[in-house]
Amino acid sequence: MYRALTRDIEVTVEPYYLADQSDPDDSRYVWGYRVVIANHSDVAVRLMTRYWHITDQNGQVDEVNGHGVIGEQPVLRPGDTYEYSSGCPLETPSGIMFGRYRMEAENGEAFDVAIPAFSLDTPGQARTLN
Repeated sequence: MYRALTRDIEVTVEPYYLADQSDPDDSRYVWGYRVVIANHSDVAVRLMTRYWHITDQNGQVDEVNGHGVIGEQPVLRPGDTYEYSSGCPLETPSGIMFGRYRMEAENGEAFDVAIPAFSLDTPGQARTLN
Protein backbone atom coordinates (compact mmCIF):
# COMPACT_ATOMS: atom_id res chain seq x y z
CA MET A 1 0.00 0.00 0.00
CA TYR A 2 1.30 3.44 -0.97
CA ARG A 3 0.17 6.62 0.80
CA ALA A 4 0.39 10.41 0.40
CA LEU A 5 -1.17 13.17 2.49
CA THR A 6 -1.75 16.70 1.14
CA ARG A 7 -3.72 19.32 3.09
CA ASP A 8 -5.45 16.56 5.09
CA ILE A 9 -6.54 14.73 1.93
CA GLU A 10 -5.11 11.19 2.07
CA VAL A 11 -4.60 9.12 -1.06
CA THR A 12 -3.72 5.44 -0.78
CA VAL A 13 -3.02 3.18 -3.74
CA GLU A 14 -2.80 -0.60 -3.92
CA PRO A 15 -1.54 -1.95 -7.28
CA TYR A 16 -1.98 -5.58 -8.39
CA TYR A 17 -0.86 -7.53 -11.44
CA LEU A 18 -3.59 -8.82 -13.76
CA ALA A 19 -2.11 -12.03 -15.15
CA ASP A 20 -5.35 -12.98 -16.94
CA GLN A 21 -5.24 -9.75 -19.00
CA SER A 22 -1.49 -9.83 -19.60
CA ASP A 23 0.39 -11.57 -22.41
CA PRO A 24 4.16 -11.43 -21.83
CA ASP A 25 4.82 -13.17 -25.19
CA ASP A 26 3.15 -10.17 -26.85
CA SER A 27 4.84 -7.59 -24.53
CA ARG A 28 1.55 -6.82 -22.77
CA TYR A 29 1.58 -6.44 -18.99
CA VAL A 30 -1.50 -5.14 -17.21
CA TRP A 31 -1.97 -3.90 -13.65
CA GLY A 32 -5.02 -2.82 -11.75
CA TYR A 33 -4.88 -0.39 -8.89
CA ARG A 34 -7.32 0.52 -6.15
CA VAL A 35 -7.36 4.12 -4.95
CA VAL A 36 -8.92 5.36 -1.73
CA ILE A 37 -9.22 9.12 -1.20
CA ALA A 38 -10.06 10.19 2.36
CA ASN A 39 -10.98 13.74 3.36
CA HIS A 40 -9.55 14.34 6.84
CA SER A 41 -9.97 18.11 6.48
CA ASP A 42 -12.83 20.26 7.79
CA VAL A 43 -14.03 21.42 4.34
CA ALA A 44 -15.75 19.66 1.45
CA VAL A 45 -13.72 19.17 -1.73
CA ARG A 46 -14.54 18.11 -5.27
CA LEU A 47 -12.10 16.10 -7.37
CA MET A 48 -11.96 18.06 -10.63
CA THR A 49 -9.13 16.56 -12.71
CA ARG A 50 -6.46 13.88 -12.64
CA TYR A 51 -2.90 13.70 -13.94
CA TRP A 52 -0.84 10.50 -14.22
CA HIS A 53 2.86 10.18 -15.04
CA ILE A 54 3.60 6.58 -16.08
CA THR A 55 7.13 5.34 -16.80
CA ASP A 56 7.94 1.83 -18.03
CA GLN A 57 11.20 0.03 -17.27
CA ASN A 58 12.75 1.38 -20.50
CA GLY A 59 12.11 4.97 -19.43
CA GLN A 60 9.22 5.48 -21.87
CA VAL A 61 6.88 8.09 -20.34
CA ASP A 62 3.13 8.37 -20.86
CA GLU A 63 1.18 11.28 -19.36
CA VAL A 64 -2.57 11.11 -18.87
CA ASN A 65 -4.82 14.10 -18.07
CA GLY A 66 -8.57 14.06 -17.67
CA HIS A 67 -11.66 15.25 -15.89
CA GLY A 68 -12.46 13.45 -12.65
CA VAL A 69 -11.92 9.72 -12.25
CA ILE A 70 -13.85 6.88 -13.93
CA GLY A 71 -16.30 9.41 -15.31
CA GLU A 72 -17.06 11.05 -11.96
CA GLN A 73 -16.09 14.25 -10.14
CA PRO A 74 -16.86 13.14 -6.60
CA VAL A 75 -17.50 15.51 -3.71
CA LEU A 76 -15.90 14.43 -0.44
CA ARG A 77 -17.32 16.05 2.66
CA PRO A 78 -15.25 16.09 5.86
CA GLY A 79 -14.79 12.48 6.97
CA ASP A 80 -15.84 10.99 3.59
CA THR A 81 -13.88 8.46 1.57
CA TYR A 82 -14.12 7.69 -2.12
CA GLU A 83 -12.81 4.49 -3.65
CA TYR A 84 -12.34 3.42 -7.26
CA SER A 85 -10.33 0.95 -9.32
CA SER A 86 -8.65 1.40 -12.68
CA GLY A 87 -5.88 -0.16 -14.71
CA CYS A 88 -2.67 0.42 -16.63
CA PRO A 89 -1.14 -1.60 -19.49
CA LEU A 90 2.59 -1.50 -20.19
CA GLU A 91 4.83 -3.06 -22.84
CA THR A 92 7.46 -3.92 -20.19
CA PRO A 93 7.32 -6.16 -17.09
CA SER A 94 7.66 -3.24 -14.68
CA GLY A 95 7.14 0.47 -14.31
CA ILE A 96 6.17 3.24 -11.94
CA MET A 97 3.24 5.63 -11.69
CA PHE A 98 2.55 8.81 -9.75
CA GLY A 99 0.32 11.79 -10.22
CA ARG A 100 -2.00 14.37 -8.73
CA TYR A 101 -5.63 15.28 -8.39
CA ARG A 102 -6.81 18.86 -8.78
CA MET A 103 -9.29 19.52 -5.99
CA GLU A 104 -11.64 22.43 -5.49
CA ALA A 105 -12.64 23.38 -1.95
CA GLU A 106 -16.17 24.56 -1.20
CA ASN A 107 -14.90 28.17 -1.12
CA GLY A 108 -13.69 27.82 -4.74
CA GLU A 109 -9.98 27.47 -3.93
CA ALA A 110 -8.23 24.97 -6.24
CA PHE A 111 -5.22 22.94 -5.08
CA ASP A 112 -3.30 19.81 -6.05
CA VAL A 113 -3.28 16.60 -4.02
CA ALA A 114 -0.39 14.17 -4.53
CA ILE A 115 -0.95 10.62 -5.69
CA PRO A 116 1.96 8.63 -4.26
CA ALA A 117 4.48 6.97 -6.57
CA PHE A 118 3.87 3.24 -6.78
CA SER A 119 5.66 0.43 -8.58
CA LEU A 120 4.20 -1.94 -11.13
CA ASP A 121 6.17 -5.17 -10.88
CA THR A 122 5.34 -8.47 -12.55
CA PRO A 123 5.35 -11.23 -9.90
CA GLY A 124 8.37 -13.54 -10.18
CA GLN A 125 10.25 -11.14 -12.46
CA ALA A 126 14.00 -11.14 -11.83
CA ARG A 127 15.30 -7.68 -10.88
CA THR A 128 18.81 -6.29 -11.17
CA LEU A 129 20.00 -3.60 -8.81
CA ASN A 130 22.82 -1.33 -9.91
